[in-house]
Amino acid sequence: MKTKNYKIRLEEKKEHREVENLVRESFWNVYRPGCSEHYVLHVLRDDSAFIPELDFVMEEDGRLIGQNMFMKTIIEADDGRTIPVLTMGPIGIIPELKRKGYGKALLDYSLEKATEMGFGAVLFEGNIHFYGKSGFDYASKFGIRYHDLPEDADASFFLCKELKPGYLDDVTGVYQTPQGYYVRDEDVEVFDREFAPKEKLTLPGQLFDDKGERKYKE
Repeated sequence: MKTKNYKIRLEEKKEHREVENLVRESFWNVYRPGCSEHYVLHVLRDDSAFIPELDFVMEEDGRLIGQNMFMKTIIEADDGRTIPVLTMGPIGIIPELKRKGYGKALLDYSLEKATEMGFGAVLFEGNIHFYGKSGFDYASKFGIRYHDLPEDADASFFLCKELKPGYLDDVTGVYQTPQGYYVRDEDVEVFDREFAPKEKLTLPGQLFDDKGERKYKE
């Protein structure tokens, strides 16, 4: 990272639209043609599982350059227990500052704060090559399965990090994504019209098609 002038703090209500636009810029055409993450963030702020104390923005030289947030969710354990855990994201950095260390700095700070609040583990969808540098591993190694995922499907996108060592030692079960992450394409389209027009592109490496369906590996 070329400078150390950034600071990480809680998001303010007056910044909501600016942060939504930041997320839109960060995710546009990355995982699918266009993106839905800015609308997901918009919806999640009003969800009962949203954690305001873990809703962060990253600021440098007076402008917002990144954000991250967390939601409460559960693992439905095979023995009948309900295990409280966190999920994370969207987490984003503005495009021109990606791969310069800002994302990892924001991630590590966020995880430290989640740990201080006493949460036991974080599970979410991400790239192991990036998130592995901050201690994430494949959730399958913890005995945790992704809900509704066929047994023979690729689950390498599903990651886990224990915030309390040993928190998942005696747990196997199914992770449940908070319902707030499931948004309708029609609602995304309506919301997106409130922002400047951008071209949707189908690009190599995207995880979802133009209908939002995951491209599982064979």
